[in-house]
Amino acid sequence: MLVRLIYASRSTEPIADQVVDDVLAKSRDNNSSAGITGVLCVCDDNVFMQVLEGGRDEVNRLYWRVIHDTRHKDVTLLEYAEIAERSFTNWRMGRVDLNRINAGMLLKYSEKPRLDPFQLPGRVAIAVLQDLMAAALIVG
Repeated sequence: MLVRLIYASRSTEPIADQVVDDVLAKSRDNNSSAGITGVLCVCDDNVFMQVLEGGRDEVNRLYWRVIHDTRHKDVTLLEYAEIAERSFTNWRMGRVDLNRINAGMLLKYSEKPRLDPFQLPGRVAIAVLQDLMAAALIVG
């Protein structure tokens, strides 16, 4: 059974590009063997939003590791759903560079031209990510 999990969290440290690159490289290696796909967004104020898609057991195990990872705090589940098919099949773990996004795209979904995943319902979070994917703003 396939599931999609979307969560937001705050980093306990300032988010440096090299740290994100290292996390993505490790995630891509691990996710490939676990059959997990998804996308990582790095937002303002040291906030992450991540989508994980894959088998229920694998996604649950990975989310458990995130919850217990001391590099995260305020881990908040935005959506957990059974899905018929994946939305992010091309990414073992893609990345969104929010600095390249047109502010209008973000205003479509929020009060201000910035992404605050803690204020988004899960269905809106997935809509934002699907728009980013359609605009080719997710890099692998």
